[in-house]
Amino acid sequence: MCVCQGTCPSFQKMNFFEVVNYFRRNNKVDFAVIHPQLCASDGDNFWRILLGKQEAIDKIVVAGCDPQMQKKMFRWVFKEMGFDEARFVGVEIRNMATEEAIKAIEKAL
Repeated sequence: MCVCQGTCPSFQKMNFFEVVNYFRRNNKVDFAVIHPQLCASDGDNFWRILLGKQEAIDKIVVAGCDPQMQKKMFRWVFKEMGFDEARFVGVEIRNMATEEAIKAIEKAL
């Protein structure tokens, strides 16, 4: 999950930790991460480290802002790391309550 620093009003109705814990507890993903801003420079570092082991990655799902915006923001680091964008799925969860976000993410899985 990318949560726009946790300060964006569009995430006020959601409990981030409950969302990621739902997927962890139910073994729906291999791991879950909450990052404050994947489009910032430390987000780029996160991508480089994660994609350094991309042979173990089938699919990456990022719940956050608009999926098209996510692709635009992450495209250059995906290209730098040789990551196939087809294995990336962005899910918009802005202005959703916790349960709504869970349902939207489950659809993407």
